[in-house]
Amino acid sequence: MRRPRSLQGRLLLSLGAFLLVIWVGAAWTTAILLRHGIEDVFDSSLQETAQRLLPLAVLDIVGREDADVASQRLGAIRAHDELLTYVVRDDKGKVLLRSHAAELSVFPPYQGNGFGRTATHRLYSEEALQGTVRITIAEPLAHRAQVVRDVQIGLGLPILLVIPAAFAAVVLAVRTSTRPLRAFREQLEIRSEKDLGPVASGDLPSEIEPLAVTLNALFERLRAAFEAERSLSTNTAHELRTPLAGAIAQAQRIRKETTEPQTAQRGADIETTLKRLTARAERLMQLARAEGSRLRLERTSDLRAPLGVVVDDLRRSVPQERILLNMPETPVMSDIDPDAVGILCRNLVENALRYGGGPAPVEVTLDPDGLLKVSNGGPVVPPETLAKLADRFERGGASARGSGIGLSIVLTIADRIGSPLVLKSPRPGKQSGFEASVRLATSIAREPDRAT
Repeated sequence: MRRPRSLQGRLLLSLGAFLLVIWVGAAWTTAILLRHGIEDVFDSSLQETAQRLLPLAVLDIVGREDADVASQRLGAIRAHDELLTYVVRDDKGKVLLRSHAAELSVFPPYQGNGFGRTATHRLYSEEALQGTVRITIAEPLAHRAQVVRDVQIGLGLPILLVIPAAFAAVVLAVRTSTRPLRAFREQLEIRSEKDLGPVASGDLPSEIEPLAVTLNALFERLRAAFEAERSLSTNTAHELRTPLAGAIAQAQRIRKETTEPQTAQRGADIETTLKRLTARAERLMQLARAEGSRLRLERTSDLRAPLGVVVDDLRRSVPQERILLNMPETPVMSDIDPDAVGILCRNLVENALRYGGGPAPVEVTLDPDGLLKVSNGGPVVPPETLAKLADRFERGGASARGSGIGLSIVLTIADRIGSPLVLKSPRPGKQSGFEASVRLATSIAREPDRAT
């Protein structure tokens, strides 16, 4: 038999087995002691009966007028079961007196004072008048065995009821005692991979509490390490802004001041590279914000506002008709940080502008229930590529330009707000293109922020 892996199962199995062994051993010992006790009680009754009857029998026999009269059998006053039978004999074995139900075949020849036993009866003998009058009392062994069985059954039936009740009590006690352990396990099961907050350990047993303390210390060290990593990326990206802006200004100045075409081209190349580096630093800052900042607020705001600002800003760098924005006329309220909504929308639209092909515009659609969809034209993305697009530094092709973390930022925000990022290619109802959608939780269906 394989041992249970759970602590509760092991406790139930071990306690149940020990309890069963104890009860069986106690019942067996009680039965043995009870049998000996009953034997002693019945033997004492035989001895006392013989000692009380013998003087009366002597008086009856001595007072007879005719000493040669035949054996006398006592008559029964009323019908009854005679469990104790006796015979009174002289020293020559002649029966002088016997009880009404006594069968002479039951009584063996006299063998002296004391107890004796045959195959069917327990015997006790006494004598008087220097051995001339002898009495032997017999009791059926079946009667004794029946009494012992009745008493053992009377003791055993309550035990059979107590054992299931004891097992039920053990199960209840074990389940009650292990309830804090189950609650502790459930805490760990429902935690997301980004939740590094401390685990409640107030109700844990003293044997398990050090484990919770150690686990919380580990969570704290991990959280500190992640915070340091995010702080480094944020500070690094922020500190790069000023020198990058200065370097871009210097490259633009070189282009304006030089008269040599080659130098001007190099200045333009430098400016392009610096702008790309600036965009990369901006993406790193967005990623750090998506991973570390609080995305849920105590107040709600209209989702249409940040989406409109982002689309208007992006339309300054592309033809206005290149981006189509479809939003409901009624407010779409949500408790998500508007800055996070803006970061999410900007990355989705920029990704669509960068990788979308053909004359089809990029469509940004916000449904009344909070579903944001960004779709673009272009060739169908293979399923194996689609499955990896949200990975960090993954691009849509070997020749694709960009940082490769735009969709990763979107995925991080979507995961933090509890909504999946759904990528489809081709677009629903179309033969080509690409669509990304995220359901932004509204104030009607608010979910807890998965902040670390």
